[in-house]
Amino acid sequence: MKKPIYLDHNATTPVRPEVLEAMLPYLKGQYGNPSSIYHLGQEARQAIDKAREQVASLLGVKNPEEIVFTSGGSESINWAIKGAAAAHKKKGQGHIITTKIEHSAGINSSKYLESKGWVVNYLGVDWHGKVNPTHVKEAITPDTALVSVMHANNEIGTIQPVAEIGALCRAKGVPFHVDAVQTAGKIPVSVDELQCDLLSVAAHKLYGPKGVGALYIRPGTRIQALIHGGHHERNRRASTENVQGIVGLGAAAEWAMKNMKQEEKHVRHLRDKLEKALLQKLECVRLNGHPTERLYNTLNMSVECVEGEGLIIGLDMQGICVSSGSACSSGQTEVSHVLKALGLPVELAKGSIRFSLGWD
Repeated sequence: MKKPIYLDHNATTPVRPEVLEAMLPYLKGQYGNPSSIYHLGQEARQAIDKAREQVASLLGVKNPEEIVFTSGGSESINWAIKGAAAAHKKKGQGHIITTKIEHSAGINSSKYLESKGWVVNYLGVDWHGKVNPTHVKEAITPDTALVSVMHANNEIGTIQPVAEIGALCRAKGVPFHVDAVQTAGKIPVSVDELQCDLLSVAAHKLYGPKGVGALYIRPGTRIQALIHGGHHERNRRASTENVQGIVGLGAAAEWAMKNMKQEEKHVRHLRDKLEKALLQKLECVRLNGHPTERLYNTLNMSVECVEGEGLIIGLDMQGICVSSGSACSSGQTEVSHVLKALGLPVELAKGSIRFSLGWD
């Protein structure tokens, strides 16, 4: 069987050889519990500390202790939203601002809070999938406990004006969470430039392993733990650390820092070449997302009168792996909430397809 053409890097990425090499010792002989005081445990602790420094460097964090390791992007996002809500200084009902195009981890965390009596503003976006910072400013109230906005959308790649939103939140004294799962490792991410208080990352989106992520927590940010137990991660997240996964995240972060510019130049060239060819050779297609202000690896298109699921199956039969903007659930094709928010007609939304390229 020939090697597949993998064009779904926004879903997950292959583990880089350098990352796997860094992880292997902690899957073999170096198996100590990092909470143990004997040498095997301390070897694991040192590996975690190194990874924390590597992730901190990727995010422009001066103090590595502000990085807390998690089980992945979804946990980090859940913790940021629910943890900030739980720590809200006013008991009872509070208020959160987010957007209609967030990842399901963000949308469903907000819906959970709604079920508990919280008020949530789901801000709309323009035709290109961009939120207007002025709408964020207008939505802030004295009860606002958090603003949560993704840095770039996973389906259409549109990059949000998060630095501007962060400045507005800072001026209002409102905590700001950025979902950087799709951007960390691809484009420069600095917590100070974005003026965020919380920021979520997932390893498997930047050539690291699945099942590990991180949450940046700015000092002074009010947030409660979601997982209770031991004193791990400086009493912020209980559970024995996933040493091999954390080492992999650290190695992936270091590779990204060293190769980000070269990666962007290479992948952007391939993405643009693919986009130009498809627009020239196929009839009845349109680009979804911002034409320029989007991730350099992402191309989302709609084909008129064609089901996205059928496109995926047909391409898979040719050895090409892509994803659709619609999700198939219980035999029913559900239109992507992101494409709905763009105001895309249902027939175009159902015919959407996403190509997301990577180093390989």
